[in-house]
Amino acid sequence: MRNITFAISALMISTVVFAQSGIEGNVERYFESIKSNPQKLAKFLREMPKGGDLHNHESGATYAENLIKYAYNDNLCVDPQSYTVFSSSTCDPQYLLDNAIKDAAFYDNLIDAWSMRHFQSGKESGHDHFFSTFNKFGAITGNHRGEILAEIAQRAGLENESYIELMVTADGNESGRLGKKLGWNPDFAKMREKLLAADFTNIVRDMTKSLDQDEAKMKSILSCDTNQAKAGCNVKVRYQYQVLREQAPEMVFAQLLAGFEAASREPRIVGLNMVQPEDGTISMRDYKLQMQMVGYLHQLYPDVKISLHAGELNNALVPAEGLKFHINDAVNVANANRIGHGVDVAQEDNVSQLLKEMADKHIMVEINLSSNAEILGIEGKNHPLPLYMQYGVPVALSTDDEGVSRSNLAKEYERAVTTFRFNYATLKNFVRNSIEFSFLPGKALWNDYTYQQVAMECQKDVPGSDNMSAPCKAFLETNEKAGMQWDLEKRFKRFEENY
Repeated sequence: MRNITFAISALMISTVVFAQSGIEGNVERYFESIKSNPQKLAKFLREMPKGGDLHNHESGATYAENLIKYAYNDNLCVDPQSYTVFSSSTCDPQYLLDNAIKDAAFYDNLIDAWSMRHFQSGKESGHDHFFSTFNKFGAITGNHRGEILAEIAQRAGLENESYIELMVTADGNESGRLGKKLGWNPDFAKMREKLLAADFTNIVRDMTKSLDQDEAKMKSILSCDTNQAKAGCNVKVRYQYQVLREQAPEMVFAQLLAGFEAASREPRIVGLNMVQPEDGTISMRDYKLQMQMVGYLHQLYPDVKISLHAGELNNALVPAEGLKFHINDAVNVANANRIGHGVDVAQEDNVSQLLKEMADKHIMVEINLSSNAEILGIEGKNHPLPLYMQYGVPVALSTDDEGVSRSNLAKEYERAVTTFRFNYATLKNFVRNSIEFSFLPGKALWNDYTYQQVAMECQKDVPGSDNMSAPCKAFLETNEKAGMQWDLEKRFKRFEENY
């Protein structure tokens, strides 16, 4: 039975763990000595085990320069004004992508248009520029998912990450189009029956085929089945099926059903999420309806995990009343297991009660510092990360769209340290949270959320050691999450021995 009475803040956790570990104390002292040295800090955080990246959009995780490489010979045209790529049989030869990028200035402008590089707010806000990038390079990402997957995994491997949960629309929105064809029915049960009767199973089969193809391409690029296997081959990749919230209700419901069905049948799809701007016209209009849809399907598929973008808003984007309920509804109506962003939490009605509830239920928040700064202009003392920690709400750092943001997970940790001056033990807690609150199946290695008490089967063993008892070995082999946590402790052990 796991300890569900934990209500201590993450800052207090870090002090407790620090005091109990001599080896960790050595690391802590070194870490404190380099906090103000950017080069040494960056090296330390790059080499430090970082566990999992739980909030990562596949289409936004690839760097613009790589997208151009992937599109070589795709015969795509690029609009010289908007820098949007598209297929065209009548494209002016000078605007064929492969020709246009020969102009150095055009190439640089293209990279800036497809990312946040060099962005300065003016005629266009950070929010609008960020979200506009996806349409500009969308003609590339759909045809090169395997290459993008290899890029993401390799970057993670080189940064000592061990796990990624990627958000993907693995059916290419086939389910949404089916919903549009069948039409809306406000009776959720009847809507579901109608969809399932329309050969819905084939959509899930198509998702499996799509993932198989992408992973085969990734393994080929990374030489995963050879003696020259690259670092990305050691990163476990799992998926959240992402639902596009800026669609008509019949399309959103169909996609949600596809996500719940897929997560029930395809082991690599470990949960679902909802994406696109939360402040969008349809997102705001239908937010409560969409949360009700998720809550209804949760009752039918109680084992399927749910992470929801909620509270990625500020008062410049929506009226004050729009900031009062999104996180609360995601928690209490949709039964989300995790919250993505949660930036406007201080504006929610009954915020103290909500934070206490999230702490009691162990609803983790995926913190995306770079994208919060770029999209919402919220950073530093205005960011709610310390508030969540004060109430004991579990948090972990993640990247969101590392390619568009020109970031990576190590840089997110660096931003957290330089902004909030966290100590090493706090960072270690973030990392452990990233596996503890992942959607990996099976029991956890730890019996408590302070990461002090191991599962009964492994109580005679030292977490992360190479040798373990037979009961512990059997436990780890049959519980994927516990196995990943053991591997993380092993990585920490190797890392900390250097100090």
